[in-house]
Amino acid sequence: ILGDNKRWQSPVPYLLYSSLDMNTKGIILRAFDQFRLKTCMDFQPRDSEMYYLTIEKRTGCYSYVGRTFPNGQVVSIGQNCGIIAIVEHELLHALGFNHEQSRYDRDEYVTIVNENILEGYQNNFNKYSENDTTTLGTPYDYYSVMHYSKDAFTNGNGSTIITKQPEFQEVIGQRLEMSSNDVLKLNRMYSCSKYASVAFKESCSFSNSGLCGMSRCSRSAEKGSENGWERVTQAAGGPYTNHSNLGTNGTVFFMHARAASGQEGDTAWLDSREITPSRKCGVQCLQFYHYHSGNESDQFNIWVSHVSHDYIEKKTSLQGIKCGQTSYWQLLHVSLNATKTFQVEFEVRKGAGPSTGGVSIDDINLSETECPHHTWQIRDFENVAKNTDTWLFSPRHYSRDGYAYQLMVVLRSSYIGVYARLLSGKYDDQLQWPCPWRQITFLLMDQNPNIQLRMSKQNSISTDPEQIDYSESNSFTLLE
Repeated sequence: ILGDNKRWQSPVPYLLYSSLDMNTKGIILRAFDQFRLKTCMDFQPRDSEMYYLTIEKRTGCYSYVGRTFPNGQVVSIGQNCGIIAIVEHELLHALGFNHEQSRYDRDEYVTIVNENILEGYQNNFNKYSENDTTTLGTPYDYYSVMHYSKDAFTNGNGSTIITKQPEFQEVIGQRLEMSSNDVLKLNRMYSCSKYASVAFKESCSFSNSGLCGMSRCSRSAEKGSENGWERVTQAAGGPYTNHSNLGTNGTVFFMHARAASGQEGDTAWLDSREITPSRKCGVQCLQFYHYHSGNESDQFNIWVSHVSHDYIEKKTSLQGIKCGQTSYWQLLHVSLNATKTFQVEFEVRKGAGPSTGGVSIDDINLSETECPHHTWQIRDFENVAKNTDTWLFSPRHYSRDGYAYQLMVVLRSSYIGVYARLLSGKYDDQLQWPCPWRQITFLLMDQNPNIQLRMSKQNSISTDPEQIDYSESNSFTLLE
């Protein structure tokens, strides 16, 4: 929508009303984090501002478009609206977005079938003029979280929206996350630079960006035989391609440190650029893929160095990894918790045993967000999913306060079901039972190497001691 008077100042003040249940409140806070990660827009609890959002549970999911009312502007997250994509949808309305199929150029891309629209809901399909709205120079986006689905508000006689390109008929109405064009439009609307973000710090796949400002160094006991980090397309002993383009043709790169030659103790370092935290929370998450084709005695260590006045003030080991040979890229998350300027260092140290490979890394992302507590990487997922009624069980995990639990995945032809159950654990006699007010979020991670461009599927469930029947709730999780 046009008009600077419709724009908010960031951070956008908000109030969460008590009418919202605990699970929905947690989902709203996660939606705020997605805006922080992907855009320059932030949200903060209201102090005394005149214009602010009141996020509450009313009938349905709705919001006004743009900054409209002082003294509290309603965003309704009603029954069955507690899904992160729906929350993002309503917040984008509040920030100034109309529906994608309301664009003035929509007739070039979709056909609105008026006779199939439920009586009284025709105005939901209005088209807005160029005098009132702008496309911000972006193409029509079938993937937009602001697009209606093909059967939105149908009276039962057929689809209400038909895409001019048939291959997008099942795409419109996706409710995963904001699309890359949603993010681009929001950043343009609020005059943010490309990839500007409150919480995003770095993304590097090594294929198009070289070393992404990283520096290399190595040390060897035998002069002239240093095995430092190299930018390669494949490595002896594996991997034979990078992570983000598995199985594709073309030139793709990753970083590899050889351990097949040299002496015990030979070391290779790869240092990030200096990074200064911009949020007060002091929380960062380092995410990357790792492939170990060396000997189990070869060490892979991660360090964080606090930098002050061009010298390293303190160097701390974050995570030491000793593992045998692997045959696939493994996803790792490492919490940093830095409070001042720092560098991340990837170190490979050759062990005593013979080696035919080394250590590789790819698809690095660094953000000022909390790391997931646990990651379950299911190999060969597409082939496993072909077997109807396949049940998969994770190892026993522990929450940060000591509860033991297990994840379960069921694969069927029409959906993927994800479940969690509590298990007996070693801290049971020290814990509060029946484990009230804990939220677990399942996220099926999009494989895009850039964390800002991912559209993952996620749902959340909370243990509510006041709720006995979940049959009328969106709290149980089936990821369709």
